[in-house]
Amino acid sequence: MLAGPPLAWHFDAPDAWQSLSPGARKRRGELTSDQCVIDDRHYFIRGLVEIPVLDSDGPFAWGVWVSLSQANFERATALWLDPNRVNEPAYFGWFCNSIPVYPETLHQKTAAHSREVGMRPLIELEVSDHPLSIEQRGGITLARLQAIAEQMHHHNASVPAPPKKRFWPFRSRV
Repeated sequence: MLAGPPLAWHFDAPDAWQSLSPGARKRRGELTSDQCVIDDRHYFIRGLVEIPVLDSDGPFAWGVWVSLSQANFERATALWLDPNRVNEPAYFGWFCNSIPVYPETLHQKTAAHSREVGMRPLIELEVSDHPLSIEQRGGITLARLQAIAEQMHHHNASVPAPPKKRFWPFRSRV
């Protein structure tokens, strides 16, 4: 069993997708583990905001979604399995998740850096006075990481669970 707070928190989809009803999602878009398209005009990729943990090994990561232009989304998609994608310039994007432990994070300017095949892009926030941008550049302590974990557990506990589908086992007709 691992001791200490989690070293990553991930969002399953961009907030724009989460705001759609299940029926609208089926009609208007597609979501995979790494990409999302809504109305054939809003394009998103999933990446990682990595934050150094100053008094521990390894970084802490937020798994988040950023929007890209259609051209950059299509380019990133075309190179998704190409080892040379690491040579691509960063793609400009907008941050597309609200992280509850920070002031509003939606629409922060970002750069999505392609990494080796199999690794999600590194999401770099534009230098600003936003706390997430400051922490990405300066790092956090284990105490701050513990506070994030407690706030996220509290937030997740207050989010209503999705309705459960009823399951009726098949009965043998012998």
